[in-house]
Amino acid sequence: MSNSIIRNTLRFIVLVLAQITLFNNIEFLGYINPYPYILFILLFPIGDNRALLLFSSFLLGLSIDMFTNSGGMHAAASVTVAYIRPWILQSIFGIAYEYNAVKISTAAYGERLLFISIMIFTHHLILFSLESFNFSDIIYILKKTLFSGVFTLTLCMLFITLFSFRRK
Repeated sequence: MSNSIIRNTLRFIVLVLAQITLFNNIEFLGYINPYPYILFILLFPIGDNRALLLFSSFLLGLSIDMFTNSGGMHAAASVTVAYIRPWILQSIFGIAYEYNAVKISTAAYGERLLFISIMIFTHHLILFSLESFNFSDIIYILKKTLFSGVFTLTLCMLFITLFSFRRK
């Protein structure tokens, strides 16, 4: 087995377990719920199979849905974010993305922050829109997206910084 497959499998398992045991139990002021499991989608290798990313994202979201009884909301948000990921990468990293020369954990801080922010806020907006499923709750959806997104973004940037190893 390839080192990439082992790393991604371990990342998948660790993020699902951390989400269901630790992060699902955090609810602060009714608006702040971190969802760092999205790191799996963000850090999935750029050059790997896109169908595998979509299928893995579906399994990731479905795993979270099974433990939270959320009826497919996480799966829908995860697959949507995985689907738009190439376009976001292309718009932020440009020609480097075309040559598969992008690695999120070693990208420039500004590009990394922009990419992760767009992905997280898109994921959260979809997730909370499906959760509410009522247009009259738009202020609640936007508040929850903003506050949870900022907290998730902070956690994701912290995890990427702590667990990325730069080889010299």
